Amino acid sequence: MEFIRGLNNLRTRHRDCVVSIGNYDSVHRGHQAVIRQLLRKSEELGMPAIVLTFEPHPQEFFAGASAPPRLSSLRDKLALFDELGVHRVLCLRFKRELAEMRAADFVARILVAGLGARHLVVGDDFRFGHDREGDFQFLVEQGGRHGFSVARTDTYEVGGARVSSTRVREQLARADFAAAAALLGRPYTISGRVLRGDQRGREWGFPTANLKVKRVNPPVTGTFAVLVAGVREDPVYGVANLGTRPTVDGTRTLLEVHLLDFADDIYARRISVEFLTKLRDEQRFESLQALREQIARDKETATAFVAIHAAESA
Repeated sequence: MEFIRGLNNLRTRHRDCVVSIGNYDSVHRGHQAVIRQLLRKSEELGMPAIVLTFEPHPQEFFAGASAPPRLSSLRDKLALFDELGVHRVLCLRFKRELAEMRAADFVARILVAGLGARHLVVGDDFRFGHDREGDFQFLVEQGGRHGFSVARTDTYEVGGARVSSTRVREQLARADFAAAAALLGRPYTISGRVLRGDQRGREWGFPTANLKVKRVNPPVTGTFAVLVAGVREDPVYGVANLGTRPTVDGTRTLLEVHLLDFADDIYARRISVEFLTKLRDEQRFESLQALREQIARDKETATAFVAIHAAESA
Protein backbone atom coordinates (compact mmCIF):
# COMPACT_ATOMS: atom_id res chain seq x y z
CA MET A 1 0.00 0.00 0.00
CA GLU A 2 1.25 3.49 -0.88
CA PHE A 3 0.95 6.34 1.61
CA ILE A 4 0.72 9.86 0.22
CA ARG A 5 0.92 12.78 2.64
CA GLY A 6 -0.50 16.02 1.25
CA LEU A 7 -1.74 17.16 -2.16
CA ASN A 8 1.74 18.35 -3.08
CA ASN A 9 2.91 14.74 -3.21
CA LEU A 10 0.28 13.65 -5.73
CA ARG A 11 1.69 12.72 -9.14
CA THR A 12 0.15 12.14 -12.56
CA ARG A 13 0.25 8.38 -11.97
CA HIS A 14 -2.10 8.81 -9.00
CA ARG A 15 -4.93 10.06 -11.23
CA ASP A 16 -7.87 7.97 -12.49
CA CYS A 17 -8.92 6.15 -9.34
CA VAL A 18 -11.87 5.23 -7.14
CA VAL A 19 -12.00 7.15 -3.89
CA SER A 20 -13.57 6.98 -0.44
CA ILE A 21 -13.39 9.91 1.98
CA GLY A 22 -13.64 9.91 5.75
CA ASN A 23 -11.97 10.05 9.16
CA TYR A 24 -12.22 6.26 9.50
CA ASP A 25 -11.51 6.42 13.23
CA SER A 26 -11.14 2.77 14.34
CA VAL A 27 -11.93 1.37 10.85
CA HIS A 28 -14.94 -0.41 12.40
CA ARG A 29 -17.24 -2.83 10.58
CA GLY A 30 -19.26 -0.02 9.00
CA HIS A 31 -16.05 1.47 7.61
CA GLN A 32 -15.00 -1.96 6.40
CA ALA A 33 -18.26 -2.28 4.45
CA VAL A 34 -17.49 1.02 2.68
CA ILE A 35 -13.99 -0.16 1.80
CA ARG A 36 -15.23 -3.52 0.51
CA GLN A 37 -17.60 -1.65 -1.81
CA LEU A 38 -14.70 0.60 -2.85
CA LEU A 39 -12.53 -2.40 -3.70
CA ARG A 40 -15.28 -4.06 -5.73
CA LYS A 41 -15.61 -0.92 -7.86
CA SER A 42 -11.82 -0.69 -8.10
CA GLU A 43 -11.69 -4.20 -9.55
CA GLU A 44 -14.63 -3.55 -11.87
CA LEU A 45 -13.04 -0.40 -13.35
CA GLY A 46 -9.46 -1.65 -13.20
CA MET A 47 -8.40 1.42 -11.21
CA PRO A 48 -6.60 1.78 -7.87
CA ALA A 49 -8.64 2.25 -4.69
CA ILE A 50 -7.68 5.34 -2.68
CA VAL A 51 -8.85 6.26 0.82
CA LEU A 52 -8.73 10.00 1.50
CA THR A 53 -8.45 10.76 5.21
CA PHE A 54 -7.37 13.60 7.49
CA GLU A 55 -4.89 14.29 10.27
CA PRO A 56 -5.73 15.55 12.81
CA HIS A 57 -9.37 14.52 12.86
CA PRO A 58 -11.60 17.50 12.03
CA GLN A 59 -13.26 17.23 15.46
CA GLU A 60 -9.84 17.57 17.09
CA PHE A 61 -9.17 20.68 15.03
CA PHE A 62 -12.46 22.32 15.99
CA ALA A 63 -12.86 21.08 19.59
CA GLY A 64 -9.26 20.57 20.75
CA ALA A 65 -8.95 18.69 24.04
CA SER A 66 -12.75 18.41 24.34
CA ALA A 67 -12.99 16.37 21.11
CA PRO A 68 -14.26 12.78 21.45
CA PRO A 69 -11.52 10.28 22.35
CA ARG A 70 -9.64 9.01 19.33
CA LEU A 71 -9.95 5.27 18.81
CA SER A 72 -6.99 4.64 16.50
CA SER A 73 -3.74 6.32 15.60
CA LEU A 74 -2.88 7.15 12.00
CA ARG A 75 -0.35 4.34 11.98
CA ASP A 76 -2.95 1.83 13.18
CA LYS A 77 -5.43 3.03 10.57
CA LEU A 78 -2.86 2.60 7.82
CA ALA A 79 -2.15 -0.95 8.95
CA LEU A 80 -5.87 -1.76 8.87
CA PHE A 81 -6.30 -0.20 5.41
CA ASP A 82 -3.38 -2.26 4.15
CA GLU A 83 -4.85 -5.43 5.64
CA LEU A 84 -8.16 -4.74 3.89
CA GLY A 85 -6.44 -4.36 0.52
CA VAL A 86 -6.55 -0.59 -0.08
CA HIS A 87 -4.03 0.43 -2.74
CA ARG A 88 -3.28 3.98 -1.64
CA VAL A 89 -4.05 6.35 1.23
CA LEU A 90 -3.97 10.13 0.78
CA CYS A 91 -3.74 11.96 4.11
CA LEU A 92 -4.48 15.68 4.15
CA ARG A 93 -3.49 17.91 7.05
CA PHE A 94 -6.72 19.32 8.46
CA LYS A 95 -6.04 22.98 9.09
CA ARG A 96 -7.82 26.32 8.67
CA GLU A 97 -7.60 26.33 4.87
CA LEU A 98 -9.28 22.94 4.61
CA ALA A 99 -11.83 23.73 7.32
CA GLU A 100 -12.99 26.83 5.43
CA MET A 101 -12.96 25.25 1.96
CA ARG A 102 -16.33 25.25 0.27
CA ALA A 103 -17.67 21.86 -0.83
CA ALA A 104 -17.51 22.78 -4.53
CA ASP A 105 -13.87 23.84 -4.16
CA PHE A 106 -13.05 20.58 -2.37
CA VAL A 107 -14.49 18.63 -5.29
CA ALA A 108 -12.75 20.72 -7.94
CA ARG A 109 -9.33 21.04 -6.30
CA ILE A 110 -8.91 17.72 -4.51
CA LEU A 111 -11.14 15.14 -6.15
CA VAL A 112 -10.96 16.36 -9.76
CA ALA A 113 -7.70 18.30 -10.21
CA GLY A 114 -5.76 16.35 -7.59
CA LEU A 115 -6.96 12.76 -7.88
CA GLY A 116 -8.83 12.63 -11.17
CA ALA A 117 -11.49 10.63 -9.33
CA ARG A 118 -13.71 8.48 -11.54
CA HIS A 119 -15.91 7.03 -8.82
CA LEU A 120 -16.63 7.85 -5.16
CA VAL A 121 -17.90 5.58 -2.39
CA VAL A 122 -19.09 7.34 0.78
CA GLY A 123 -20.81 6.34 4.00
CA ASP A 124 -24.51 6.87 4.57
CA ASP A 125 -23.92 9.92 6.81
CA PHE A 126 -21.09 11.56 4.85
CA ARG A 127 -20.86 15.39 4.95
CA PHE A 128 -17.98 17.63 3.92
CA GLY A 129 -16.94 21.18 3.15
CA HIS A 130 -17.36 24.44 5.07
CA ASP A 131 -20.28 24.15 7.52
CA ARG A 132 -20.73 20.54 6.28
CA GLU A 133 -22.60 21.89 3.27
CA GLY A 134 -21.71 18.98 0.96
CA ASP A 135 -23.69 15.74 1.12
CA PHE A 136 -24.40 12.72 -1.08
CA GLN A 137 -26.83 14.55 -3.38
CA PHE A 138 -24.34 17.39 -3.82
CA LEU A 139 -21.66 14.87 -4.84
CA VAL A 140 -24.04 13.30 -7.37
CA GLU A 141 -24.63 16.73 -8.91
CA GLN A 142 -20.92 17.50 -8.94
CA GLY A 143 -20.20 14.12 -10.45
CA GLY A 144 -22.49 14.89 -13.37
CA ARG A 145 -20.57 18.10 -13.93
CA HIS A 146 -17.06 16.69 -13.56
CA GLY A 147 -17.47 13.17 -14.89
CA PHE A 148 -17.40 10.88 -11.86
CA SER A 149 -20.02 8.57 -10.40
CA VAL A 150 -21.00 8.28 -6.74
CA ALA A 151 -22.29 5.42 -4.59
CA ARG A 152 -23.46 5.42 -0.98
CA THR A 153 -23.21 2.39 1.28
CA ASP A 154 -26.22 1.22 3.25
CA THR A 155 -26.28 1.61 7.00
CA TYR A 156 -24.31 -1.22 8.61
CA GLU A 157 -25.96 -2.56 11.74
CA VAL A 158 -24.93 -4.84 14.59
CA GLY A 159 -27.53 -5.84 17.16
CA GLY A 160 -30.21 -3.83 15.38
CA ALA A 161 -28.36 -0.50 15.63
CA ARG A 162 -26.03 1.42 13.36
CA VAL A 163 -22.31 0.85 13.83
CA SER A 164 -20.44 4.10 14.49
CA SER A 165 -17.29 5.35 16.18
CA THR A 166 -19.54 6.98 18.80
CA ARG A 167 -21.10 3.61 19.61
CA VAL A 168 -17.65 2.01 19.91
CA ARG A 169 -16.61 4.73 22.36
CA GLU A 170 -19.74 4.13 24.42
CA GLN A 171 -18.95 0.43 24.77
CA LEU A 172 -15.33 1.15 25.69
CA ALA A 173 -16.44 3.70 28.29
CA ARG A 174 -18.47 0.88 29.86
CA ALA A 175 -15.43 -1.43 29.57
CA ASP A 176 -17.59 -3.80 27.53
CA PHE A 177 -14.75 -5.03 25.35
CA ALA A 178 -16.76 -7.91 23.88
CA ALA A 179 -19.41 -5.47 22.62
CA ALA A 180 -16.72 -3.14 21.26
CA ALA A 181 -15.07 -6.06 19.45
CA ALA A 182 -18.40 -6.97 17.84
CA LEU A 183 -18.57 -3.44 16.39
CA LEU A 184 -14.92 -3.29 15.40
CA GLY A 185 -14.71 -6.77 13.94
CA ARG A 186 -11.61 -7.38 16.07
CA PRO A 187 -10.50 -6.83 19.70
CA TYR A 188 -9.82 -3.27 20.83
CA THR A 189 -6.08 -2.65 21.06
CA ILE A 190 -3.55 0.12 21.59
CA SER A 191 -0.22 -0.23 19.83
CA GLY A 192 3.07 1.57 20.28
CA ARG A 193 6.79 1.39 20.81
CA VAL A 194 8.09 0.54 24.28
CA LEU A 195 9.79 3.51 25.96
CA ARG A 196 12.15 3.82 28.91
CA GLY A 197 10.21 4.70 32.04
CA ASP A 198 11.25 5.93 35.48
CA GLN A 199 12.06 2.31 36.51
CA ARG A 200 9.91 2.61 39.65
CA GLY A 201 7.97 -0.52 38.77
CA ARG A 202 11.17 -2.51 38.28
CA GLU A 203 12.43 -1.38 41.68
CA TRP A 204 9.17 -2.64 43.20
CA GLY A 205 9.37 -5.99 41.44
CA PHE A 206 6.75 -5.09 38.79
CA PRO A 207 8.72 -4.05 35.67
CA THR A 208 6.54 -2.41 33.03
CA ALA A 209 6.62 -1.85 29.30
CA ASN A 210 5.65 1.79 28.84
CA LEU A 211 3.78 3.14 25.81
CA LYS A 212 3.14 6.84 25.28
CA VAL A 213 -0.50 7.29 24.34
CA LYS A 214 -0.94 10.11 21.83
CA ARG A 215 -4.63 10.45 22.68
CA VAL A 216 -4.98 13.35 25.12
CA ASN A 217 -8.33 11.91 26.13
CA PRO A 218 -8.16 8.10 25.68
CA PRO A 219 -11.41 6.13 25.30
CA VAL A 220 -10.55 3.95 28.32
CA THR A 221 -8.67 4.57 31.56
CA GLY A 222 -7.96 2.45 34.61
CA THR A 223 -6.32 -0.90 35.33
CA PHE A 224 -6.93 -3.90 33.10
CA ALA A 225 -6.04 -7.50 32.38
CA VAL A 226 -4.52 -7.49 28.89
CA LEU A 227 -3.06 -9.69 26.19
CA VAL A 228 0.11 -8.39 24.52
CA ALA A 229 1.34 -9.27 21.04
CA GLY A 230 4.82 -8.55 19.74
CA VAL A 231 6.98 -9.86 22.58
CA ARG A 232 6.94 -13.57 21.77
CA GLU A 233 5.62 -15.72 18.98
CA ASP A 234 2.41 -16.13 20.99
CA PRO A 235 0.72 -13.26 22.89
CA VAL A 236 1.60 -12.80 26.56
CA TYR A 237 -0.88 -11.96 29.34
CA GLY A 238 -0.34 -8.94 31.53
CA VAL A 239 -1.84 -6.31 33.79
CA ALA A 240 -1.88 -2.72 32.57
CA ASN A 241 -2.66 0.76 33.79
CA LEU A 242 -3.76 3.46 31.38
CA GLY A 243 -3.91 6.99 32.71
CA THR A 244 -1.89 9.88 34.07
CA ARG A 245 -0.59 8.20 37.29
CA PRO A 246 -1.96 10.80 39.77
CA THR A 247 -0.15 9.29 42.78
CA VAL A 248 3.23 10.25 41.27
CA ASP A 249 1.87 13.56 39.90
CA GLY A 250 1.93 12.36 36.31
CA THR A 251 0.89 14.83 33.61
CA ARG A 252 0.87 12.79 30.40
CA THR A 253 -1.21 9.77 29.52
CA LEU A 254 0.82 6.56 29.68
CA LEU A 255 0.03 2.88 29.17
CA GLU A 256 2.12 0.77 31.57
CA VAL A 257 2.03 -2.98 31.05
CA HIS A 258 3.43 -5.56 33.46
CA LEU A 259 3.81 -8.87 31.63
CA LEU A 260 3.02 -12.00 33.62
CA ASP A 261 5.66 -14.74 33.62
CA PHE A 262 7.91 -12.74 31.30
CA ALA A 263 11.11 -10.88 32.12
CA ASP A 264 12.92 -10.19 28.83
CA ASP A 265 14.00 -6.66 27.88
CA ILE A 266 11.63 -5.42 25.14
CA TYR A 267 12.73 -1.78 25.06
CA ALA A 268 12.05 -0.19 21.62
CA ARG A 269 9.91 -3.17 20.56
CA ARG A 270 6.57 -2.30 18.95
CA ILE A 271 3.77 -4.10 20.78
CA SER A 272 -0.02 -4.30 20.62
CA VAL A 273 -2.07 -4.38 23.83
CA GLU A 274 -5.52 -6.02 23.75
CA PHE A 275 -7.86 -5.10 26.62
CA LEU A 276 -9.64 -8.09 28.15
CA THR A 277 -11.38 -6.82 31.28
CA LYS A 278 -11.29 -3.81 33.57
CA LEU A 279 -10.06 -4.40 37.13
CA ARG A 280 -10.60 -0.94 38.61
CA ASP A 281 -10.59 2.80 37.94
CA GLU A 282 -7.39 4.78 38.18
CA GLN A 283 -7.08 6.54 41.54
CA ARG A 284 -4.74 8.64 43.64
CA PHE A 285 -3.24 6.81 46.64
CA GLU A 286 -2.12 8.41 49.90
CA SER A 287 1.42 7.07 49.57
CA LEU A 288 3.73 5.18 47.23
CA GLN A 289 3.54 2.24 49.62
CA ALA A 290 -0.25 2.14 49.27
CA LEU A 291 0.16 2.24 45.49
CA ARG A 292 2.70 -0.57 45.61
CA GLU A 293 0.35 -2.74 47.68
CA GLN A 294 -2.52 -2.08 45.25
CA ILE A 295 -0.34 -3.03 42.28
CA ALA A 296 0.39 -6.36 43.99
CA ARG A 297 -3.36 -6.92 44.45
CA ASP A 298 -3.99 -5.97 40.82
CA LYS A 299 -1.47 -8.57 39.71
CA GLU A 300 -3.20 -11.23 41.81
CA THR A 301 -6.61 -10.30 40.39
CA ALA A 302 -5.29 -10.28 36.83
CA THR A 303 -3.56 -13.62 37.30
CA ALA A 304 -6.80 -15.20 38.52
CA PHE A 305 -8.71 -13.77 35.57
CA VAL A 306 -6.03 -14.89 33.11
CA ALA A 307 -6.22 -18.47 34.38
CA ILE A 308 -9.93 -18.58 33.58
CA HIS A 309 -9.54 -16.75 30.25
CA ALA A 310 -6.70 -19.01 29.10
CA ALA A 311 -8.72 -22.14 29.97
CA GLU A 312 -11.78 -20.85 28.09
CA SER A 313 -9.65 -19.91 25.07
CA ALA A 314 -7.81 -23.25 24.90
